[in-house]
Amino acid sequence: MNGSRIAAVGHYQPAKVLTNEDLAGLVDTSDEWITSRVGIRTRHIAGPDEPVDELAAHAAAKALAAAGLAPGDIDLVLVATSTAVDRSPNMAARVAARLGIPSPAAMDVNVVCAGFTHALATADHAVRAGASLRALVIGADKMSEVTDWSDRTTCVLVGDGAGAAVVEAAEEPGIGPVLWGSVPEMGHAVRIEGTPARFAQEGQSVYRWATTQLPPIARKACERAGLAPEDLAGVVLHQANLRIIEPLAEKIGAVNAVVARDVAESGNTSAASIPLAFSKLVEQGAVSTGDPVLLFGFGGNLSYAGQVVRCP
Repeated sequence: MNGSRIAAVGHYQPAKVLTNEDLAGLVDTSDEWITSRVGIRTRHIAGPDEPVDELAAHAAAKALAAAGLAPGDIDLVLVATSTAVDRSPNMAARVAARLGIPSPAAMDVNVVCAGFTHALATADHAVRAGASLRALVIGADKMSEVTDWSDRTTCVLVGDGAGAAVVEAAEEPGIGPVLWGSVPEMGHAVRIEGTPARFAQEGQSVYRWATTQLPPIARKACERAGLAPEDLAGVVLHQANLRIIEPLAEKIGAVNAVVARDVAESGNTSAASIPLAFSKLVEQGAVSTGDPVLLFGFGGNLSYAGQVVRCP
């Protein structure tokens, strides 16, 4: 085998939906204020009895079913998350236990909003190196648990959810080379810290960085896959807010691509946002099997990672 591919995807969101009108009853805001600034209309919020690993396991089970695989077919579990409450067992081990996956390597990846694309690259590397045959890669976050619901600058942004992908060995590479990096000296611009942990960010700094520094990096990720941006059938950026997604997608130059805008109904779900939005595009038939799609995560640390994948 010369590469790896995504065999299937799946996603999960909690049943509770929080609208902009609901938020207007909590803080000084309105539907017009929220939609005009971040483009979000609704978000899904997990209950106190829905931990991160439960969200992750639901999404992973759907991806396994879509791939026609059993839990025993998986030998590596990677969970991208920054909202795990406990240090040990990690989320990957807890997901493996929930699904009944026997003796997998189980690791968490904490790169916040770029976590899934980092984890996907790690799975690709492990499969191509022969260390894994089939990997389960999950992005899952419960942002509602680290949010100050009296702060209108952050509480209007967040949502909870999970997305997953099954990665397996393939004769032809279906996951392109990753382009990843960070700006550590600007790591303070997006934070989840303190006791209790709370999400905070410097919105204008993140906006300027994302819309000016990231377009050439995303285009280079396309180059590494041997494609031009106009060859892309889809673009799935981290679902931060529409004021970032739309100008970034335009500057990348993917003029023929479907651009994921799941943030409008799901909010910013951090590491879950890319696999969640990608899974929805696949489920809706907006992209077809074999289509090239750019996945590009960015945010906390400030980190970024992107690769072109072929749709399952």
